[in-house]
Amino acid sequence: MKRSFVRHHIPDVVKGYYQRYRSEAQTRPSDPVLLELANQVDLSPALLARVILECFLQECEPSVPTSRLALNNMLREPHLIPDLLLAKHVEQCTVNDCCYGPLVDCIKHAIGQEHEDILRDKLRERNLSFLDENQLRTKGYDKTPDIILEVPIAVDGHIVHWIESKASFGDDHSHHAYLNEQFWSYCNRFGPGLVIYWYGFISDLDCQRERGILLKDGFPSDIVTLCHGPTPCGAGSHLAFL
Repeated sequence: MKRSFVRHHIPDVVKGYYQRYRSEAQTRPSDPVLLELANQVDLSPALLARVILECFLQECEPSVPTSRLALNNMLREPHLIPDLLLAKHVEQCTVNDCCYGPLVDCIKHAIGQEHEDILRDKLRERNLSFLDENQLRTKGYDKTPDIILEVPIAVDGHIVHWIESKASFGDDHSHHAYLNEQFWSYCNRFGPGLVIYWYGFISDLDCQRERGILLKDGFPSDIVTLCHGPTPCGAGSHLAFL
């Protein structure tokens, strides 16, 4: 989809899709014509629904640009679409798309929350002191990783001050977007950190360790932590394996 989406967004192509949909919807209103069209042109049903809905709204009010917020609200709640037939067809597309759309976004969010809970549980099991994203926001931070360690640890010989949880596969496109939008700013503000791609990642992407970003596909088993006080690590402060 990422490779081919651009060609589906060419104005003449979009116009052709919209005309085909309107024609089919008039002749076969009870059939899932928009879902069928998505399969015919090899485009994500939810993405095609978005394109068609945008065309419809522009047709209704050509002088008023469609806001992204209004468009997203209609995709999430199709009953807001003023055309009842289009609303039905849009809903058919969003519930039958396994990769894109509001339903998939909800599933991804739930999975992301679940893995953040797993990360917090792992940290508590090892008695590591940390602040999570919600706690950091109450302290006034606007853009933070999921976890900041109050006492840094070492993983594979690299110091880790923060941990980011990604409940997805680390592909080249998404990882470089995360680097530019999140990871480098975390490094600049908090120091080196660890990114956990719970569903794996392309191994070649783990090439920024010396610059402060370490990648793992699970919570690391060998952690070096700084222990304080005479017990249980002995006198003074030194590194010990957990």
